[in-house]
Amino acid sequence: MLIREIMNKNITTITPDMKLSEAYSLMNEKRIRHLPVIKGDKLIGMVTDRDLRLATSKLAQHPFDPASAVQNIMSHPVKTIYPSDPIELAAQLMREMKIGCLPVVEASKLVGIVTSTDLLDALLLLTGINRPSGRLDVRLPNRSGELARLTNLIAQRNVNINSILTYPEKDENIRLVLRVGTMEIKVLAEALCNSGFKVIWPIHISCVK
Repeated sequence: MLIREIMNKNITTITPDMKLSEAYSLMNEKRIRHLPVIKGDKLIGMVTDRDLRLATSKLAQHPFDPASAVQNIMSHPVKTIYPSDPIELAAQLMREMKIGCLPVVEASKLVGIVTSTDLLDALLLLTGINRPSGRLDVRLPNRSGELARLTNLIAQRNVNINSILTYPEKDENIRLVLRVGTMEIKVLAEALCNSGFKVIWPIHISCVK
């Protein structure tokens, strides 16, 4: 999944001379938490609701007047991402930088914005949870052919696989989280177990030893 598929294209922007109080009112009106700061056609900064609260808080050492310009508190330079980048790159950058959004640029122009909420929505879509399905967790040895053997067995039972997510475990096995097109999930899990697969979820299944 690429950034262009999940980014918000209807972007609310502000200018660097906007007052802090006006920016905060705009966020409340639009129900957003991030405002790109634009000068001409160029992205020059970002302001968040947290920036505004901290800057004007009476607990701050030197609180700003709400009539101050946003250019005094905006974050800059701004880390950006491209529409053709994969969503996992955005997640990695946002995690490393501890930020809640990334502006999306193309040909040096702002074309969208991606937030942590957008990434969570994308994760839900990737898991297939938005479709009627059952969930399976299976541990596979990290060797060639194991995934094919698993999917072939599921196909033989006329069950469709809606999604597969994988990640490596500490012991070098591979953990699979599958969404499959059946609600008879225990029946399928038992069949996998009886074929030699290590089923982690659902638990309490009957397996021939």
